Amino acid sequence: MEGKLRLEIVTPYGLVFTEDVDEITATSTEGEFGVLSGHVPFITILKIGMLTYKKGKDIGYIFVNSGYAEVLSDRVIILADSAEKSEDIDVERAIAAKKRAEERLKEAEKIDFTRAAASLERASIRIQLAGKRIPR
Repeated sequence: MEGKLRLEIVTPYGLVFTEDVDEITATSTEGEFGVLSGHVPFITILKIGMLTYKKGKDIGYIFVNSGYAEVLSDRVIILADSAEKSEDIDVERAIAAKKRAEERLKEAEKIDFTRAAASLERASIRIQLAGKRIPR
């Protein structure tokens, strides 16, 4: 389709999302990037964060738990450790995970700080995204 990008998000558990979209924005280890149809190809490492896509007037939000993005002129393939559409996020579970991570971080000498910080970041982003829904 002219002016469209095929967005595919795949995790070890299967295909999470596939759709033709107008624009994609995500966060790599080098910073935020945006992609439109006809973009120069590249591959990048993704951070834990939010991926947004625009399709017409609608904006969609997807939580991405790190991974890789391959950008081609007509397609973006995301290979992620895990991913969830904003409407599929279990807010209560994310809030509980955030509280557990915050408690673990208070005992920094006794725990794996890096792991607890990543857990807190994942939970915080999920909570943020859970409030964002695509209008139907």
